[in-house]
Amino acid sequence: MWYICITMKRLQTILIFAIICCNTIIVSAQNITVDDTYNAQQLVENVLVNSSCATVSNYVASGDNLPVGRNSYGYFTNAGGSFPFKDGVVLSTSYAKKSIGPYDTNLVNIVGNDGDGAWSGDADLNQTLGINTVTATVLEFDFTPLTNFLSFDYIFASIEYYDTSPCSYSDGFAFLIKENIPGTTYKNLALIPGTTTPVSSKNIHPAVPQGGCPAVNEQYFNGYNNSTSPINYSGQTVVMNAQTDVVAGKSYHIKLVIANDRNEFYDSAVFLKAGSFAPKIDLGPDRLRDNPVCFGESLVIDTKLSATYAYKWFKNNVEIIGETKPSYTVTDTGAYSVEVIFSPATCSAFGKINIEYTPKIILSDTSLTQCDDNGDGITVFNLTRADNIIKNNDATLSPVVYYETLANAQGKINPIQTPDLYTNKPANPILFARVTNTFGCANYAQLNLVIANNAIAPQNPVSTCDADSTQDGLYQFDLNAQVTPQVLTGLPPGMIVEYYLNPTDGVYQKYMLPNIFKNTTAHQQLIYARIVNGADCYGIIPITLVVNTFSPSNFQDETAALCMGATTILSVASGFSSYLWNTGGTTNSIIVTTSGNYSVKVTDINGCEKTKKFTVTSSGAATITGASVNDFSGNENSVLIEYTGVGNYEFSLDGSYFQDNPMFTGIAPGNYLAYARDKNGCGLSAPFQIYVLDYPRFFTPNGDGYNDAWKIKNLDLFPKAVIMIYNRYGKLLTQFNTSNAGWNGKLNNSELPADDYWFNLNFGDGKIIKGHFSLKR
Repeated sequence: MWYICITMKRLQTILIFAIICCNTIIVSAQNITVDDTYNAQQLVENVLVNSSCATVSNYVASGDNLPVGRNSYGYFTNAGGSFPFKDGVVLSTSYAKKSIGPYDTNLVNIVGNDGDGAWSGDADLNQTLGINTVTATVLEFDFTPLTNFLSFDYIFASIEYYDTSPCSYSDGFAFLIKENIPGTTYKNLALIPGTTTPVSSKNIHPAVPQGGCPAVNEQYFNGYNNSTSPINYSGQTVVMNAQTDVVAGKSYHIKLVIANDRNEFYDSAVFLKAGSFAPKIDLGPDRLRDNPVCFGESLVIDTKLSATYAYKWFKNNVEIIGETKPSYTVTDTGAYSVEVIFSPATCSAFGKINIEYTPKIILSDTSLTQCDDNGDGITVFNLTRADNIIKNNDATLSPVVYYETLANAQGKINPIQTPDLYTNKPANPILFARVTNTFGCANYAQLNLVIANNAIAPQNPVSTCDADSTQDGLYQFDLNAQVTPQVLTGLPPGMIVEYYLNPTDGVYQKYMLPNIFKNTTAHQQLIYARIVNGADCYGIIPITLVVNTFSPSNFQDETAALCMGATTILSVASGFSSYLWNTGGTTNSIIVTTSGNYSVKVTDINGCEKTKKFTVTSSGAATITGASVNDFSGNENSVLIEYTGVGNYEFSLDGSYFQDNPMFTGIAPGNYLAYARDKNGCGLSAPFQIYVLDYPRFFTPNGDGYNDAWKIKNLDLFPKAVIMIYNRYGKLLTQFNTSNAGWNGKLNNSELPADDYWFNLNFGDGKIIKGHFSLKR
């Protein structure tokens, strides 16, 4: 069985060679070519370095040479195809010529490490990538640069990009460098930009669908290959760059190594661009729009090489005459470059850098003037009020930061922490403002602090009247209309006045009072006016606000009556400063001859006003036109007096007792004289006679002289009235008119028994009264 396996493997190798030969015959001119006869010295000296500006030695190349005569490293060229490099060195995990395109998935997926089962991995790459490698190819050498910078371009390609392999396998490449000093360790330069992650098929790939894995650093993957690809790998990275600073004249050991992860299948390769190790001068990264140099600053670009070399400096491709030193100080925008001619090597190297400067930050020096509330020369400034002036209203600039010295501003030391509440130091009247642009560049401006010493004349009290219904000495002021004109009298134009409850608030400009201000201390209150000139305080002065109350007695609205055909006098107290009636009168009283609405406005010595209203109504004597009498009702007898008139009346049935209601109740039977009297004294009506009738509820005909006959009092006033009396059985017992003295309780001169009897009173005008009474013996 062992012999069969060996035989099969050799047969596989023969088949491979046959396929390769056939492919070589039909290879397209667009594919790369590979010469695997170059030894390590040729690959390093003639391809990678190819310059007398660096010393190389101790060349070693290792890998595999199966099939026999085929090395896993070689020199590749590009005959005008799409491959990015013109030529260079290829290191492969298979024989190097196998890298020649196009990509043949049928071939690469069945062939392993070309029959060399002893082809091992590399311990340094294992440690760098954290994998267990096999089929490693190594190119290493010693390198002594004359320049300060080392870089090379490369492309990593792999068949591991086939199917889901990059999710599990990490074929990779490392550029290892270390100083040629015992005990030093390697540093890997083949990293994903901006990270410490090594370049490998697992660390750079697109998303793998169908149970694969998500994309990893996909921006560095250049795409999959097909049958037109110039190389025989399923995918590759973009052109990558590895670089590091080195010390000119120092010896380094360099090791370039590539290997498969764990098994021999799905090979990989790295293509190193020819001339990658040519001498380079690193002048640093370009300083362009995202990282320009600040206006006014100088930038030293330095080759960091020996002063014994010859230097030429250029700006925009024009030589800067006289500049022959290893470094050059830049002061403005340009494309700068340097040519270094080394000796005794007599080789040259170049470096370039593009530099842009930011525009100048335009700031304005300014001043802030603040008032001193107690004259000690120390007050509180709100520095932020100068921010926009300093920045010329440029919103793109940073917030302003203030410092007490220019040195502090330049060093960003001890900034003023509360610029809106800064207490000045008389010995230090100038502050410094630091402002930066979006690139962090700074510029500085001066802020002068000035204590205002303007003399403002004392102000007269400003008074108003308490014009609301509650005379409590609290009322609102229109400060702009009532106070500001007085404050600004005699001052320069353009001033603005602000008002505060106390001078401290005025200095701090906190809790400014509203223009419509209602005093909080009754009758008199002190507030403070701050006169502002732009952002500056011109002065702070006290203002006395006075609220005068005016509440005269007996000034409620009043109603008065005017008797018809008469006059009345309307009046208020004397002693006020002025009077004004709505009739035009200007004294404390007027004579009124007609009813209506009248008012008088009085003014006191403070100019406060009060208005009293009078309602004058007409009045006169009433005329009683009748009475509605409800009689024959016992205790419920009532009289309602009927009348006409325009006055306010009261009523009486006896001329002595008067009541407001014309209705009288509980009236005893009798003869009454009704009166209506005007309450305003405008007269008494003529008397009106009223009779209230009722019948006795019983009588006692016993001859004692009391109630011996049943009769209705005052019935004689109704001559047509007829009374008929019945017993309980309805028998008519007697009938008589108003001239009769009444009934004596007899029928045919015989006394009737004690009993209840009924009567029917017919007034003869349609009115009939019925009732009953008792005869008592």
